[in-house]
Amino acid sequence: MTMGKRTQATVLEVRLLREGIIESRHVVQAAVCDDRGRVLSVAGNAETATFVRSALKPFQALAVTTTGTLERYDLSDRDLAIIASSHKGTIEQVRQVFNILWRADIDPTALQCPIPEGKRSPLEYNCSGKHAGMLAVCQQRHWPVNNYLDRKHPIQQLILTKIAELLRMPAEEFISAHDDCGAPTYLMQLGQMASLYALLAASSNLDMERIVRAMIHHPSLVAGDGEFDTELMRLAAGEVVSKAGAEGVQCIGRLGEGMGLAIKVMDGAKRAKYAVAIHLLQQMGWISPSAAETLAERFMTFGKYRRLEVVGELSLL
Repeated sequence: MTMGKRTQATVLEVRLLREGIIESRHVVQAAVCDDRGRVLSVAGNAETATFVRSALKPFQALAVTTTGTLERYDLSDRDLAIIASSHKGTIEQVRQVFNILWRADIDPTALQCPIPEGKRSPLEYNCSGKHAGMLAVCQQRHWPVNNYLDRKHPIQQLILTKIAELLRMPAEEFISAHDDCGAPTYLMQLGQMASLYALLAASSNLDMERIVRAMIHHPSLVAGDGEFDTELMRLAAGEVVSKAGAEGVQCIGRLGEGMGLAIKVMDGAKRAKYAVAIHLLQQMGWISPSAAETLAERFMTFGKYRRLEVVGELSLL
């Protein structure tokens, strides 16, 4: 990734207002990059590092699109969308995960993601689609399935290699830790996350283009009705691809322009990342004013007395 002369600027602040009086504040950093890895604009520091968490899922899905696994098991774009998802465990979503396993002749007991509290099956866990995709690749490649979450397992090494190639970095330089679902996640700079989403949205790679197409054509599978990623991709009508990560991470790519946005709320607050995403998407002209207004009503207004406001802008480098 190519850094400019200056990679930091004033941070953004999200304020929770109760009848116009500030009640809480969240500090937020963000970076915008192009598909050549150049930092175009920033709030905070583009070199701020955090775990990418579930925003990595579209790139973990590359293991499925680059190995012939889709063709081997006749998987559809709906299957690919659920592989890249953080779903809500609805009947529709769980059935889609089961479809992947059924087509690859894998028993659902092979899933090593947790069983959500109050649920009965790991199929209902929000990362089960990602896990099903990993298992399908293992089945297609005749790799063992009992330890597919191990960092040294071939499926995890394949995923890491794909990410390293995209960022033009040696794989051994990445710092990993286990995500809550048990799969490896990686520590990345905001600029690196933004660069990945710029590449995802650039339409220059057929394998990534198929992942994007699956996500924007089936947004209800990527998150769920009422969830930010789903509602944003519906309202943007094919203009952006969006994927949230835990602990205040949000990544968005502008289709056709090879630009990516990465957001990190420093205290991990979900509400703040959505507010900043809406604010910056409108600032950059990635969504229409009407779409921004609709999203703000859903994600920035909390009843009669409370609402969020964002203070600050991206600074050009």
